[in-house]
Amino acid sequence: MSIFDLPDEVAVARHFRRALLDSSRHEAPYRRWNLVDTLPEPVGMGIISLPIMPLLIDDCHGVRDIDNNKRSFFTPELQSRFPVCDLLARTMQRPEVADLVGKTCGFEAVGSYLRIEYIQDIDGAWLEPHRDVPEKLCSMVIYLCTGPDAREWGTDIYDDEQRWIGRSKGEFNTATIFVAGPNTWHGFDKRKIIGIRRLMEINYVHPSWRDRTQLCFPEQPIQAL
Repeated sequence: MSIFDLPDEVAVARHFRRALLDSSRHEAPYRRWNLVDTLPEPVGMGIISLPIMPLLIDDCHGVRDIDNNKRSFFTPELQSRFPVCDLLARTMQRPEVADLVGKTCGFEAVGSYLRIEYIQDIDGAWLEPHRDVPEKLCSMVIYLCTGPDAREWGTDIYDDEQRWIGRSKGEFNTATIFVAGPNTWHGFDKRKIIGIRRLMEINYVHPSWRDRTQLCFPEQPIQAL
């Protein structure tokens, strides 16, 4: 059960679709969409209240896949344990939600698979400038950061020569979406993290995605409307 009064799946889908329709689009150095009030607040609060410890790694070497078996994906098992995980996964799996994300970002959502990861970065975490693999049809980060430094915990953005040019805002319940491409360099420059930098990464991935254990519904691709 959840300590928060969670809305139903239809209400969460309606809320997210409105946030996406109201998002701001930016073209430089690559196309991306910024959202505010991305999820109903009880959903965000429910996620950051999950009894999941941050991943403790002495040196992440600027990557996330250094210890895959300890990462927190919204697998069927995790969904069965925590209602908020089940709610968010079912919402993002809905055809009308996936279809709007696909039409907004310019990819075909039907037949893709949903992948959701809950990330908790602690002091010392960083990500080298990188581009997502093309099997990620779109990448969405929902920031669930709290505290006085949350604004500075967004994603760092780089140009074609990997020079830093800006940073997404990291305030609670904001989000950034983009589609992997040749110039979509992003990362997280090492800086002081007082507390925990919490975020969700949500991807619709190509059917060829190899690690099926990371998927929300390994046997259920996104359906047509």
